[in-house]
This record gives sequence, C-alpha cells and structure tokens, in this order.
Amino acid sequence: MHYHRSESWMIKDSQATDETHFRNRRQILAGMVTGAGAALIGGAASALPSQAEFAPVPVRTEGFPHATRTVTPESISSSYNNFYEFGSSKSIAAEAQALKSDPWTLTIDGEVAQEIRLDVDTLMNRMPMQERVYRHRCVEAWSMVVPWIGFPLKDLVAMAAPLSSAQYVRFETFFDTDTAPEQKASWYPWPYTEAITINEAANDLAMIVVGAYGKVLHKQFGAPLRLHLPWKYGFKSIKSISRVTFTSERPKSFWESLNGREYGFWANVNPEVAHPRWSQATEKPLGQDERIPTQLFNGYGEQVASLYAGMEDDRATWM
Repeated sequence: MHYHRSESWMIKDSQATDETHFRNRRQILAGMVTGAGAALIGGAASALPSQAEFAPVPVRTEGFPHATRTVTPESISSSYNNFYEFGSSKSIAAEAQALKSDPWTLTIDGEVAQEIRLDVDTLMNRMPMQERVYRHRCVEAWSMVVPWIGFPLKDLVAMAAPLSSAQYVRFETFFDTDTAPEQKASWYPWPYTEAITINEAANDLAMIVVGAYGKVLHKQFGAPLRLHLPWKYGFKSIKSISRVTFTSERPKSFWESLNGREYGFWANVNPEVAHPRWSQATEKPLGQDERIPTQLFNGYGEQVASLYAGMEDDRATWM
C-alpha cells in the first residue's frame, strides 16, 4: 500500500479551487470577450478585458501550499502591479493589455542536452497543473496572497535535461518595443532577466504560473508564463517568460545590473536586513490599513532555509 505524505505547506484539496474550474487555455482565449467590464485603475475607470476561467481538462492537482493568510481580493491585486515594460507606476493594468500572449513560444537552451522550442499550450499539456495559494512579498514592503495556477519549476528543469555543468537558471522576458513602449528606454538593460541557482529551481516551492484566481493569467500578472518564488522578494518572480537558459556561470539580472547594492542576486526575504532606503521589518498587505511583521524567507523557511546553509552572516544574501 502506498501512502502520500502531506508536506507542511500543503492544505487539503477541499480548500482549493474545484477541479471543474480549470479550463483549456486555447479554448478560452479563442472565445474571450474583450472590453467587458471595467476596473478602477489609479482612481479612474479603465476598460479591461474579462478574464475567463479554465475549462475542465484532466489535470493532476495534488498538493496545495497554505499561505496562512487571507487571499487578497482579485480586484485589488490585479490593479496594483509592477510591470516596467508598460510603465513605472502601479496602475499599468490597462496598458498591459497590449501584451500579445497568444501565440507564445518558450525557448529552453544553454547547457542542456538539446535546445527545446515549444508553445505554451504544448508545455501546459505536459505539466502537472496545480493551484497553490502563496504569499508574495515585494521588496518595496507591500505584500499580497494569490491563488496561482501552474506547475512546479522542477518539472520544467527535468524536461530540459540540463548538463551536469549547469549551475544556474536564467529567465528572459519578451522584447517588443511596439507592444511595450517602455522598452525603448535606453537606461534600462532590456529585456528583463532574472536568475536563480539550479538547486533553488529544483525546490518544491518554485512555480511556473499560468493562471490566477481560477482564470487564465492576467496580462498585468505576466501572462502567459511567469515565475513565482514565494520566499524571495517579488522582483525575482519574472513575468512573461520567453526563454529559459541553463548556464555554469552566474548571470547578472535586470535589477542587479541597475543597482546591485539595493537589488542583489539572492533577494531572500529577511526582516532583519534593511533595504538601503527603508526597513524590511514590516509590510503592508494590499487592501489592509495596518502593517504586519515580515517573516524570514516570507514564512517558508522550513522548506528553503537549507539552500542557504553557511550563508547566514553574508548580508549580500539578504537572508
């Protein structure tokens, strides 16, 4: 007889979105009605396309992480976003609708057995889809809780079959100045990139996101593929991924290239290590008036602390 051991970060299946809420992405994208409804963005009403739900498909939905906090209302989290390709304010949801997320091709290259190019729908059909309710902590000291839909990053790593020399995973977003005018800004090192170690990529919590709130991923959240690393500051969770590269040398990512003193490679949430311009001891959950204490590794230390054994005294790790 086989037993499934529930991890400490999992909640019961009955507490997650019912499987009938998952829908086929291409079926939905073909039938989406744009311009239906409006959202208050930055205090003004802006017309945004409706987000359709996933259609029923045979998916494996085992294991759901527990955020231990109330889920942030979708109306709030979807209207307060960082997406510098479309502007430096938080009210970029309307502008982000210009993103062409279908069709979308992902390239996997670098130190792998063979380069892979595949469309998002093929990728999704190969992966074990799950819903995971995760905390998200921005380096700017605000936070939210979102029910993401996606698959473990470690499964993409396994599919890529990296060579033994590969020690890091580099992620790159799209580059299209016609779609995202802010990418014309020469003072930014476009396209946006991020990187983590291959051991971090293999951690159970690392996730590739394709949906949220039971729906196809909102464009302002980084459709059609984004990363989510719940124990790191939010800028590490790159949006709209178009390329994944395995490499033996540590890459320098977007924000680290701009200001490595403020936005380091590791970016692990740590309330005891202040940002050079503000404290990280507390955070303000979106939609709430009061600040709350920030937790080491954003509360996921049991699952990830072992990745950084011996680095506790290194402030550069932001641990």
